[in-house]
Amino acid sequence: MSKQNKFPEQSQSQPGDQYKMSPEPQIIRDNYRGSQKLKGKIALITGGDSGIGRSVAVHFAREGADVAIVYKEEDEDALETMKMVELEDQKCIIISGDLKDAEFCKSVIKDCISQLGKLDILVNNAAVQFPEEQVGDITEEHLFETFETNIYPYFYMVKAALEELKAGGTIINTTSVTAYRGSEHLLDYSSSKGAIVSFTRSLSKMLVEKEIRVNGVAPGPIWTPLIPSTFDEVKNFGNDTPMGRAGQPSEVAPSYVFLASEDSSYITGQIIHVNGGEIIGG
Repeated sequence: MSKQNKFPEQSQSQPGDQYKMSPEPQIIRDNYRGSQKLKGKIALITGGDSGIGRSVAVHFAREGADVAIVYKEEDEDALETMKMVELEDQKCIIISGDLKDAEFCKSVIKDCISQLGKLDILVNNAAVQFPEEQVGDITEEHLFETFETNIYPYFYMVKAALEELKAGGTIINTTSVTAYRGSEHLLDYSSSKGAIVSFTRSLSKMLVEKEIRVNGVAPGPIWTPLIPSTFDEVKNFGNDTPMGRAGQPSEVAPSYVFLASEDSSYITGQIIHVNGGEIIGG
C-alpha cells in the first residue's frame, strides 16, 4: 500500500546513491562557509555513507575535522563520501561492517585511533526501518533487526569509544520526530527512536562528570535515499509539515556541527528538532 504525507526522517544503513533521486539531495550549501569550529578534531560517524550521515561528514570536514565513517556494505556510496570529505582537504577513512556485532564496534574504534590518532566526536546515526500498517504485520525478524540496528549499536559504540574520549569530547545521537509524535506505520522504528531519546538523556547524566557532552538530533522528513527505497509513493513527501516541504540533509547537518563544537558547551542531554516547524514537546 502506498503511503503519503506521514514520513519519518532518513536513516543511513539502507542503499544510497543507486536510487536515482530527483531532485538529488543537497549535501552542503554552496554558500556554507566553514569557520574552523572543529579544527583538529576527529569525528566518527556511523551510517556516514549517504543521506544525513554523509552531510554531517562533509560539514564536519568543512569545519576542519578529519572523519571516519562506518557503513554496512554500500562501498560506492562510502567512497563518494570519502571523496567529498577529501575535497575539503581533510582526511577520511571508511570502515565496512555490521554494527549489530559488538566486537566489530570495538574494532571500529581501534581502527579510528590507529589511522587518525584519536577520537573527539562520536555520531551514532545508522538505522533501518520497515513500514507496516498493522502491528500484526511486523515480523519478529524485522522487530529484532530494527532494535538490534537502531539502539544496540549505540551502546556498543559508546562503551568502546569511552576508552578514548577525553574531557571535552561529544556524543551526538540521531533520533526522530517519530519518537515524539509516533507513527502509525512505523511502530517498531518509532519505538527504537524513543529508546534513543532516553538513552541520550540518561547517558548525558552518566558522563557529565567526565566532561563529555551527550545530545541528539531529531530530524523530521528529510529528502534522502532511504525514502524512495522504503516507500511506494514519495511525491507528497514532507508536504504535511508547516513549511509544506521536505528538508534537505544540508539543513540538518549544521545542527550536528553546533552540538559537536564549543558553541554548545553549556548544552547536554538535549535534542534539537529539525522538522519543518512541527511543534514537539521535549
